[in-house]
Amino acid sequence: MGREAATMRIIAGDFGDPRVVALLQYHFTSARAQTAPGSAHALDLAGLQSPDIDFWTIWDGDVLLGFGALKRLSASQGELKSMHIDRIRRGKGAGSAILRHIIAAARARGLTRLSLETGSWDYFLPARALYARHGFVECAPFAGYKPDPNSVFMTLDLRDS
Repeated sequence: MGREAATMRIIAGDFGDPRVVALLQYHFTSARAQTAPGSAHALDLAGLQSPDIDFWTIWDGDVLLGFGALKRLSASQGELKSMHIDRIRRGKGAGSAILRHIIAAARARGLTRLSLETGSWDYFLPARALYARHGFVECAPFAGYKPDPNSVFMTLDLRDS
């Protein structure tokens, strides 16, 4: 863990914080702009406020670095939703830190599988590389998703160490 990563803290996300709302809005609009119509699955502010979703933010002091969410799909499976690190704050470990936090939260909730959908376009390449570094592998569509050349589906078996 780098020096920068040591100062980060992850807390429950506050949908009333204008900094959180602004970064969520940026993520939603940029992900939609980088995805073919009908293939974007990023959740907006209202979508993330569902009772089956836990939402966290990652901070360095009072600077918002990013966010991530965990959606419970069943008693055994969760979905990583709407993870985003501010583009000017990338490369300092925040993505790995929030991803490790979500994986740990999924395990703590007794889930045995964590899956995600992300884009297949080059814009999403860094995200796919991050997920692969943390053990996610490509898989078939899950939880009602349909095969889509604009989507990549990945999963992590949480029973593995």
